[in-house]
Amino acid sequence: MGEPVARIRLVRTPDGQRLDIPPSFMLGGDDVLLRRDGARLVVEPVGRPSLLRVLDSLDDLDEAWPEIADAPPDDVHL
Repeated sequence: MGEPVARIRLVRTPDGQRLDIPPSFMLGGDDVLLRRDGARLVVEPVGRPSLLRVLDSLDDLDEAWPEIADAPPDDVHL
């Protein structure tokens, strides 16, 4: 079977055009990329980068960290 298809109406507004995306086609997030591919408009969701990707992009810290005593935990009485 092919990809799902929905025929929807374009609505003209004073600021441009709008299209209402049916619930079965809704995208996650708040931002999308819109681009032209010939006569087509392509809407792509903009995903947030993963935390690991963000951390990997950060520069190393050149800090002298103090030694921390690693004392055994206190006894716990329940």
